[in-house]
Amino acid sequence: MPRPVRKSPGDACCHVINRGNGRANVFHKEDDFLAFERILSLGCERHSMRVLAWCLMNNHFHLVLWPRRKDDLPRFMQWVTTCHVRRYHRHYEGSGHVWQGRYKSFICQPDQHLLSVLRYVERNPVRAGMVKRAQDWRFSSAWPPAQKGSGTRLRQGSGASQTAVEPDLQPAYPLSHYLTVGPIKRPKPWLRFVNREEEAEKLERLREAVARNAPFGDDAWQKKTAKRLGLQSTIRPRGRPKK
Repeated sequence: MPRPVRKSPGDACCHVINRGNGRANVFHKEDDFLAFERILSLGCERHSMRVLAWCLMNNHFHLVLWPRRKDDLPRFMQWVTTCHVRRYHRHYEGSGHVWQGRYKSFICQPDQHLLSVLRYVERNPVRAGMVKRAQDWRFSSAWPPAQKGSGTRLRQGSGASQTAVEPDLQPAYPLSHYLTVGPIKRPKPWLRFVNREEEAEKLERLREAVARNAPFGDDAWQKKTAKRLGLQSTIRPRGRPKK
């Protein structure tokens, strides 16, 4: 079965995921996580990308991005992936595939559905049993310093903060600088909402969107969006049609 055509409209909130090749770990130590965050930061600088949420796990990552223009998302992701693979092979003296293939993505309706996606991403380490609270996972947008340090510049001349950074991976700002609230107001306190367990039915529907690259929203919005972008195959029932 051919892969669905990638559609990337501008000004649409998108969930993005990719996994290590064969589901193998990609981030083996803290420096690997931090290097990927710096690469994301550099990508945001180059492509004016807005970030709504992120979470880096050992063998995969989740991003919720808000591109400004048509095709900004694939350009951003191509740059990030290429840059990361080069860094990975240079650091580990390897070759071959690092990621399982091209990233998966789906568009989110900018209402409660987007809030569900943001919670899904930031709560991922809790569901995986890595931490008890979303804010305890260091490599996600739920980590408290990520919420507070958005204005801190990194390029400030020589200093201890620069000594451990690869010379070609020095963004002007941390990834948190590009973190934005998004097109919908978030409930307060936000972390209380994130740490509340998702309903099983809603979680299953969201995972279906992840697996099929299907627009995620209410039925009317989903059908309209799928038709507009030529993604009807992503929302059709699986299996053979009944006779």
